[in-house]
Amino acid sequence: MDILETMKARHSVRQYKDTALTKEILAAVQEEIISCNRESGLHIQLVEDEPKAFDGFMARYGKFSGVKNYIVMIGKKGADLEEKCGYYGERLVLLAQQLGLNTCWVAMTYSKVKTAFTVRAGEKLCVVIALGYGKTQGVPHKSKPVEDIMNVRVPIPEWFKNGMEAVLLAPTALNQQKFSFSLEGDEVSGVAGKGFYTKIDLGIAKYHFELGAGKENFRWK
Repeated sequence: MDILETMKARHSVRQYKDTALTKEILAAVQEEIISCNRESGLHIQLVEDEPKAFDGFMARYGKFSGVKNYIVMIGKKGADLEEKCGYYGERLVLLAQQLGLNTCWVAMTYSKVKTAFTVRAGEKLCVVIALGYGKTQGVPHKSKPVEDIMNVRVPIPEWFKNGMEAVLLAPTALNQQKFSFSLEGDEVSGVAGKGFYTKIDLGIAKYHFELGAGKENFRWK
């Protein structure tokens, strides 16, 4: 699948099969994590074969089952941490989809198994991404009209339209899509709205926008 097809095919999945991930797939995910950490300064980690995080009341309340592998998005505390975790986490989510896996962003409905990963001094665990072979492929989320999340004068460049099409495919907490994108010349700005996890959502949406619009066509303001 090309990247747009990958974005269209990827949906949140909460129930997973009891099927181990192959060494080849784990190696591919780990390699991308190393690349993301090197580029971002984050401390992302892959947790393998660890069922306790999704075996508690909150996970059952969130209708999770069978989750034994997950990615922990960790980084230095700061104003940009959540957006950065969203951006690089979605990069890993789309890679997982291309590898034939399913994923789900998880903010609260899991237990922190502190022996499964390392949070260094000055760092924070921001969010978790469940990973594995889903019992289903999930269902598409509902989207706002694109006009509700952008502020652009006509005529709208084709590359911006493509970017916004990709943004509409981005997963967001509670399907809230609380962000907006605007364009001035070749400069694009993305702004998070108020609410829980909106900065993570903005980071995810920004990654989608780059893939749809093409990084060569614009600059972030």
